[in-house]
Amino acid sequence: MTKSEVHRYQKKTQLEHILLRPDTYVGSVEKTTEKTYVFCKVEQKMVQRDITYVPALYKIYDEILVNASDNFQRDPKKMNRIDVQICPKEGFIRVRNNGKTLPVEQHEKYGKVFVPELVFGHLLTSDNYDDNEKKVTGGRNGYGAKLANIFSNKFIIECGDSNRNKLYKQEFSKNMSKKEKPKIKRYKEGKKQGDYTEITFYPDLKRFGMTCLDDETVALLERRAYDIAGSTDDKVKVYLNKTKLPISNFKEYVGLYVDENPDSDTEIKDTKKKGKKGEEELEKPHNYITYTKAGSRWEVAVCVNDTGSFQQVSFVNSIYTMKGGTHVQHVTDQLVEFLTKQVNKGQGKGMQIKPAYIKSHLSVFVNCLIENPAFDSQTKETMKTAQSKFGSVCDLPMKFYKNFTNNTDIITVIQQWAKAKEKIDLGRLVGKTPKGAKVHLGIPKLEDANDAGGKKSGDCTLILTEGDSAKALAVAGLSVVGRDTYGIFPLKGKPLNVRDASFKQISNNDEIQNVLKILGLDPKKEYNDTSSLRYGHVMIMADQDFDGSHIKGLLLNMFGAWWPKLLKPADSDSKPFIREFITPIVKVWKGSQNSQDASKKKVFFTVGEYEEWKNSDEGKEKGWNAKYYKGLGTSTSKEGKEYFSNIEEHGMDFLWDNKALESLDLAFNKKKS
Repeated sequence: MTKSEVHRYQKKTQLEHILLRPDTYVGSVEKTTEKTYVFCKVEQKMVQRDITYVPALYKIYDEILVNASDNFQRDPKKMNRIDVQICPKEGFIRVRNNGKTLPVEQHEKYGKVFVPELVFGHLLTSDNYDDNEKKVTGGRNGYGAKLANIFSNKFIIECGDSNRNKLYKQEFSKNMSKKEKPKIKRYKEGKKQGDYTEITFYPDLKRFGMTCLDDETVALLERRAYDIAGSTDDKVKVYLNKTKLPISNFKEYVGLYVDENPDSDTEIKDTKKKGKKGEEELEKPHNYITYTKAGSRWEVAVCVNDTGSFQQVSFVNSIYTMKGGTHVQHVTDQLVEFLTKQVNKGQGKGMQIKPAYIKSHLSVFVNCLIENPAFDSQTKETMKTAQSKFGSVCDLPMKFYKNFTNNTDIITVIQQWAKAKEKIDLGRLVGKTPKGAKVHLGIPKLEDANDAGGKKSGDCTLILTEGDSAKALAVAGLSVVGRDTYGIFPLKGKPLNVRDASFKQISNNDEIQNVLKILGLDPKKEYNDTSSLRYGHVMIMADQDFDGSHIKGLLLNMFGAWWPKLLKPADSDSKPFIREFITPIVKVWKGSQNSQDASKKKVFFTVGEYEEWKNSDEGKEKGWNAKYYKGLGTSTSKEGKEYFSNIEEHGMDFLWDNKALESLDLAFNKKKS
């Protein structure tokens, strides 16, 4: 082994490793965009929207916040307040809670280090290591608040210990690598104010690729303050930026998600009115929330949702479990079992509604205390503790079930949905235009091919573009290939996943309806070829990134779920029904970019191809200029014309194999996730 090979092997301290590999401890330090809930100050409720944030920053804040909430389990008699302050202008976050604090005294076993420094400034210290002691707090692994210290430019601890009459303050800096000596003085107000713990930290924003605490990040951090107010005991009041939050328990918190407040004690009686045909039951509220407590450790609420996909908001020991876990499954399984029996009463054979379909109509809220909970990772998005180790059982009372079924239209919604799925007839909704009927479809932004729906429709190709900017590029290309056999339609975003979508979702989805109408497709009809369609081919024109790939996949999924035979060519000589239009990721040239000399211009459709060329003798030559294409919008109209003048080079086929349909089902069937 040579000397250079030996130097490849390195040893890092634990602090260095955390900073070098943050995703292992706090999650990604890259910005991500997710659809999540934030509190809307105008509407005074939770709204779901796309939020761009850095998971690692969110997590270190959450560790400090959950620490404060945990303190209630240690001192339920005296703790009654948590203060959260988020200051984007000065770049700091402060969390303070009253109640029992850390003892301001030295720990004889660990070099006479003061306990607050040990807890917040030394890795792998915790009071949760005794697994024989059943605790319902959030901490477990000895990292927690230290991670906030490590990922901060400045971290300040302040503890008021009225029992020892001492006020402790200590400052760390430079990612916990530097620490000041603790300042300890007499706690004059101790008897009057009582104990408290206050943590102030200035996140190291450069490590998160940020320059400031932006509005979206602040909105997410503020929502967690509302979470804590709703998931911590009723006695604890939460203040955000010195203003008391208007909720103090889980019932009120759940009410922020819908228009009606939950009420476990009120039942809406079956009110009826007289009509010509006798008595008819009045319509029940659709968004009524049913709430219950199940023992001292479980709170559950449920309401009907229209998304077609199961939704949950859940907390374990005040930790927000974004992706749910065994605690949510424990509650939901009971609900689904009860509802399955109710909705299947009187259903004929072959019309039995599956539990998975019932679950998709539920929004479930769970707040629970679990003994020594285990999670899928340090970011704690999913709880994985086995039900037998919860330390309690959520036994939902019969009154809860009856309130839910009596006070909402859940049974009707599920049964109607099931019947609609049995006899779905989207052909009527689509308003299919038969081949040969040359009419104006009246679909906004559609550039219909001149020959679409006529004798030459089999030669026509519909180009589905990712948004309007891609459409503009394609329109520029039509000046080259003409409008007789090419049509263009821009997609607004990612198409609906039709594989598990409800009848209501599909019928109300304008994007799907328009695509079907343009092509002349009928969802209930089986197609062996394209002879009856308005277009013989589809070409997808999307960015060469993950979102673009997702769009292509969702369109392939639609055809695979409804008309699989269209994806399979009749023979090896047949032109595929669906293709994709690819554009360069990198273009290089010498001299003028407009040069017609092909030897001085090269395009690459993958980064791998470009890197291979770049390392070749030709690529190492001086004088090459390069352009990176972030998306279709990067290409100019002139380049669009160049692409279409050689459209076959830019067209790529989706090849069929015997596992194609199985692969699509595995990728887009939610039941197989």
